[in-house]
Amino acid sequence: MTPLELAKYIDHTLLAPEATSRDIVKLCKEANEMKVAAVCMSPSLLPIPSGLLSGEIALACVTGFPSGAHAGATKAFEAATTVKNGATEIDMVVNLGFVYDSMWLELGDEIAAVRKVITNSAKLKVIIESAALTDEQIVMTCRVAVANGADFVKTSTGFHKSGGASVHAVQLMRATVGDSIGVKASGGIRTRESALEMIKAGASRLGTSATLAILAG
Repeated sequence: MTPLELAKYIDHTLLAPEATSRDIVKLCKEANEMKVAAVCMSPSLLPIPSGLLSGEIALACVTGFPSGAHAGATKAFEAATTVKNGATEIDMVVNLGFVYDSMWLELGDEIAAVRKVITNSAKLKVIIESAALTDEQIVMTCRVAVANGADFVKTSTGFHKSGGASVHAVQLMRATVGDSIGVKASGGIRTRESALEMIKAGASRLGTSATLAILAG
């Protein structure tokens, strides 16, 4: 796979709490040069200056990040606001308490609420924190996400103590959602080798802040 081909899988990401508008300018300029699939940032950094990002590159923004423990109405408001501010993809963190308590209806309602407010103007990626879940929980969470409008299921925030993406989780998520839903591997992907492993396992997107190193490797 050439660097350009690999770049088309990547969401070039900056989610550090101390990120500034200057950092976002740098992120977008790098994204334009590398021709990645998307950039991903925090909602407070939107809107970005007009013309900063190539029109071929998606603008992703996180919602309920990083804990997922926000009220559902808060997530929906945040998602709607970020779409108004230019986001074309929403990466929403699930409420792990709902998952642990098998509150599948509540989990589904929260995802559906975000889907409703962003309508069809933005893709919805649902972050499940796969490293914190059992295989059974991964499967159920993915099924609930898809049933309530997710365009992608995503492994991790990269901020949870349990860890990030794994080949096993990506394989299981892909087997669960089939070929019509995206699978995004995120968290701990820092080398070309690990990126290619995730793609081989079934990932259609990769979230990483190490894009430069991955494409250079």
